[in-house]
Amino acid sequence: MKLELRPDVAVGYKSASQRARVLTETWVLDNLYCPACPCDTLSQAPKGEKVIDFTCSECDEPYQLKSHRHPFGNRVVNSAYQPKVDAISKGTIPNFVFLQYNPMMWKVQNIFVVPKHFISLSMIEERKPLRESARRSGWIGSNILLGNLPADARIPIVENGHKISKTTVRNSWSRFLFLREQSARFRGWLADVLACVRKLDRETFTLAELYAFEDHLARLHPENKNIRPKIRQQLQILRDNGIVEFLGKGNYRISRSY
Repeated sequence: MKLELRPDVAVGYKSASQRARVLTETWVLDNLYCPACPCDTLSQAPKGEKVIDFTCSECDEPYQLKSHRHPFGNRVVNSAYQPKVDAISKGTIPNFVFLQYNPMMWKVQNIFVVPKHFISLSMIEERKPLRESARRSGWIGSNILLGNLPADARIPIVENGHKISKTTVRNSWSRFLFLREQSARFRGWLADVLACVRKLDRETFTLAELYAFEDHLARLHPENKNIRPKIRQQLQILRDNGIVEFLGKGNYRISRSY
């Protein structure tokens, strides 16, 4: 994997956003591999695809690329809101690749991928409709709330200019594939509870400490009025899949094998 972008491929494009798109898409085709399987290349999605930029020819995993010259924050502007909500519900949402590049050196600085099994309704925010004076008056966009995700959902491929091994990337991907066995709403609960565990930032924690996030989880899932039982349910699933260990008497530990 080479981290250098190729400015020559963007010659003739006047718009800065168009140049960035061509540069980063070309880099992906030349360098990026599939994190989900042993395939070492990605292919351009057919023209006309609205939410998919690349696919894997071996396992058919779809990817959407988001690129920026600045580091990604907790909120990333994205496409139309309702189609994204529908895609999450139907299970057709793509995986997201976030690529940050250095525009002075034309070099990839950071890349991380968010697998689609981590993408739920609680990480999508509805934006305000465009004003009546806008060309697409009334159109409603969305934001991707990266800040709502557990750290486990952001799988680094390049970190501060250093490449992460393919084995490490693919192991990180496969560790949470059990999420795909759940419905979109259930996946959201699992990811949100895991995010709360990660916010505690230590190896061992208690059920009482997780209950402190009750109001936060209630805001993310206003349709559910039984937050504490739901927390316990998600911990049991995380335990059954080797992510946490139950130590007894309301005490848990992040699995040492994990």
